[in-house]
Amino acid sequence: MTSDPFSVVAEPQRRRILERLRAGEATVGELVEHLELPQPAVSKHLRVLRDSGFVTCEVAGQRRIYRLAAAPFQQLEGWLTPYLRLWDNHRDALARHLDRKDPPP
Repeated sequence: MTSDPFSVVAEPQRRRILERLRAGEATVGELVEHLELPQPAVSKHLRVLRDSGFVTCEVAGQRRIYRLAAAPFQQLEGWLTPYLRLWDNHRDALARHLDRKDPPP
């Protein structure tokens, strides 16, 4: 099991699954069709996402329905927030600099 959320989202196919689930819940079959990957590969990625808490799974008869879970994204956001503020400060400084320049003739 991968507990580091950055390791989980580092894998491109898992990011594609998360992106698809942003639009709403999906079954394994729907994800297989959307991703155009073999079912075993999708199931492997879903297991990592489920074990790390990124998705939840509801069993409805023969179907497994996957949804996003908030907690790991909140953990990622908590780590990224100070860096986003730093970027905002740089953008603000650039805007101030550009505002001080004379417009071209």
